[in-house]
Amino acid sequence: MNTNKCFTLITGASEGLGKALAIECAKRNMNLLLVALPGPELNSITNLIQCNYPVTVIAMGKDLCRNESCLELYNEVIALDLEINMLINNAGIGSTGLFAEGCPSIFEQQIKLNVLATTMLTRLFLKKLQCNQHSYILNVGSMASFFYLPKKQVYGATKSFIYFFSRTLRKELKKSNVHVSVLCPGGMNTNIGLTMMNKAGSYIGRLSVMNPEDVVPVALDGLLKGKEVIIPGKLNNFFMLLDKVLPAAIKKLIGSQGMKKLNHTHSLSRYTSPAMIPVVVPTSSG
Repeated sequence: MNTNKCFTLITGASEGLGKALAIECAKRNMNLLLVALPGPELNSITNLIQCNYPVTVIAMGKDLCRNESCLELYNEVIALDLEINMLINNAGIGSTGLFAEGCPSIFEQQIKLNVLATTMLTRLFLKKLQCNQHSYILNVGSMASFFYLPKKQVYGATKSFIYFFSRTLRKELKKSNVHVSVLCPGGMNTNIGLTMMNKAGSYIGRLSVMNPEDVVPVALDGLLKGKEVIIPGKLNNFFMLLDKVLPAAIKKLIGSQGMKKLNHTHSLSRYTSPAMIPVVVPTSSG
């Protein structure tokens, strides 16, 4: 049994990237505090790790979209006297669809989970993290924070917040014992819905899609090495390099062509199929 008393707190730990992160952390002998929506998925990953790895696992079912849930989680950790030396803010919701046709309540959920929960948990647990010799914060962003993605306007904006929040916080904590990294993966096959969407994407888009099991070793290695921005995958890193060297006018032209294609597709689909109804998918949350 692991005698280390510190815990890694992972949100959205019951499926997708969060589940893969939990398993990888267990392989690295880290005790785990798994947070996700209450349900069989959370129980399943907890039992899986308890049966296969010599680490302590604690599960807490929380809906982080609820305003009071972050403070409830923090108070429960304090009551159990748990030491947290790694915080992985992974929970998130994605959606696709034209903004004008989107559901306001879905946008509200996205902002609450992707932005507010990450911000509040980081603030609440920061003092506990500062009590350890070395502590780490990994915020899960997305390559969507760097590009204009049609039909993913709110999701991309929330991930842009995560990117700039993480980098700014890292600078504030530069002289402290808390190391902050932001993970910016491309498309991932984290659930059946996203796998189907990824398969229906462009050829280049399909090439850049990764499985969570391939992302997490890169993410944790980068975090423990103190890397600021972690982008898994050679092709994704090439896209980032291309974004830096392409003139702004060219990128604007590419974006305009993409929007024209989108508008044309939308004008056809509104009469032939329900494909433009906004689709909500959990990007990493349980």
